[in-house]
Amino acid sequence: MQIIEIDGFISFTLAIVLLFIGKFATQRYKVLQKYSIPEPVIGGFLCAIVVALLYAFFDLTLEFDLGIRDTLLLYFFAGIGLSANFKTLISGGKPLLVLTALAVTYIVLQNIVGVSIASILGLEPLLGLMAGSISLIGGVGTTMAWSPTFTEMGMESAAEVGLAANTLGLISACLVGGPISNYLIKKHRLTPNSDHDLDIGVCHNETTKLDHFGYLYAWLMLNLSLIFGYFINIGFETIGLQLPMFVACLIAGILIGNGKSLLLKKNKSENAKLGHALISDICLGMFLTMALMGLQLWQLQSTIAFLTLVMFFQVLLSILFTVWIVFRFMGRDYEAAVISSGFGGITLGSTATAIVNMTAVTQQHGAAHKAFIIVPLVCGFFIDIANALIINTFITF
Repeated sequence: MQIIEIDGFISFTLAIVLLFIGKFATQRYKVLQKYSIPEPVIGGFLCAIVVALLYAFFDLTLEFDLGIRDTLLLYFFAGIGLSANFKTLISGGKPLLVLTALAVTYIVLQNIVGVSIASILGLEPLLGLMAGSISLIGGVGTTMAWSPTFTEMGMESAAEVGLAANTLGLISACLVGGPISNYLIKKHRLTPNSDHDLDIGVCHNETTKLDHFGYLYAWLMLNLSLIFGYFINIGFETIGLQLPMFVACLIAGILIGNGKSLLLKKNKSENAKLGHALISDICLGMFLTMALMGLQLWQLQSTIAFLTLVMFFQVLLSILFTVWIVFRFMGRDYEAAVISSGFGGITLGSTATAIVNMTAVTQQHGAAHKAFIIVPLVCGFFIDIANALIINTFITF
């Protein structure tokens, strides 16, 4: 087996090329726009397939240095925070609590599905947690954090099952969110938002005009948010609260953006808002492209029978719960449809897939400002805490 390591600069450049491929494909094939398939999925997954073919036929493994990937996610969430205002945050209070309750309920159901399928196949029931909320909602970090515990309990393949489930979940999350939202919009004849000032990116087929000042100003505000977020994160750690760094950057962006508006007594310019939206869109697209191009699809082969069955039911559960429960409880309106697309990302992939699903929908139909505040807060704060408590409960009993 020959291993070729691709350094960070080349990996980053390749990710740009792959994101261009996704954008060109979306512009050329209207069906991709119609069902709101995220642009990064196309190029990133294409790269993952090519890497898998090289592994299968030429005994060659490509390993990409993706160190810059996590920084891109921080920029993205800082941009979300800078675009938010306190009025939107206050109006999102009740929906935030409702979505959190729905997410907690879903975590329990997701783990019941995983444990049940493992039991039916004669496997250790708790191994099903690795194809449940540990890998699907928790992601790679949660999977690797819990793997030693399961190994000590005699489940040697726990990490492998978890990583494989996470891979399938990430792909599924990117493919189901957009179609769910578009189905809801069409079925319930929802009126899309006419607001074209998107939180992330710009609407399809819309031209934009961004000058140097707007771009530099947006970049400066984003960098200041990351610096402030670093100190906020230190404050969290000091009081014993372990949260993802992107949550601190989101909070920093909210404080800086709203604080600046209060002090200057005026809203930020349209040019600055456009700068935040475009930079955030590029960073999110690059993050997800790099996440997908780094997938090692051959890890799926050793547990394919269990994973095929369990992921079928996990995807089915996600679709049904989102369409019949989440959409109804979140208000049955356009914002609820956008949130529903994000919920597919939450339940099967990650915070990034949730947001990229919503971005694809809003680029097609129009802005949904409340959704872009509620979903990141549920993903990055409440759901991680609830997931840890529920996993512990399943293991104990």
